[in-house]
Amino acid sequence: MNDLPVDSLLQEMAAELQRHLHRSQISAPLMIGIHTGGVWVAKRLHRQMGLEEPLGTLNISFYRDDFSRIGVHPQVKPSRLPVTVEDRHIILVDDVLQTGRTVRAALNEIFDYGRPASVALAVLVDRPGRELPIQPTVAGIHLELEPHQQIKLEGPEPLRITLLESVRGAEPQ
Repeated sequence: MNDLPVDSLLQEMAAELQRHLHRSQISAPLMIGIHTGGVWVAKRLHRQMGLEEPLGTLNISFYRDDFSRIGVHPQVKPSRLPVTVEDRHIILVDDVLQTGRTVRAALNEIFDYGRPASVALAVLVDRPGRELPIQPTVAGIHLELEPHQQIKLEGPEPLRITLLESVRGAEPQ
């Protein structure tokens, strides 16, 4: 079991997002975290970057394309976008990007609220396995995992990412 250096990854992500905003001449972005892990990451980035706009949160449960297979989680939390997204520059935050389907669902929901000027994607962990052409603007770490490895996110405080190793045929520890 290996813990990843979350604090330093978040510091690097915040600095890279600041550089992206500066290059793009964006002064007041709206940050939105995807429930649950993305909100945990977004809260930390929002605080580190000193953003003035309140943090928005999305619960994409009803926007998932595997809704019929997994069903609805009984503790669905509502989305909360404290300001309009119309013509706003948005930083969308998630914990892990792999297939791209969660981000697609989040974009669908955002566009139901209005049409943003731009969307930058920030993820703590970028994994291979894309099924959709979605790439992060900023990623804390790019990980290629072996079949016997899994990522476990714990939070919100302290926020930890653990790389789990499992023995063939056994559950991860």
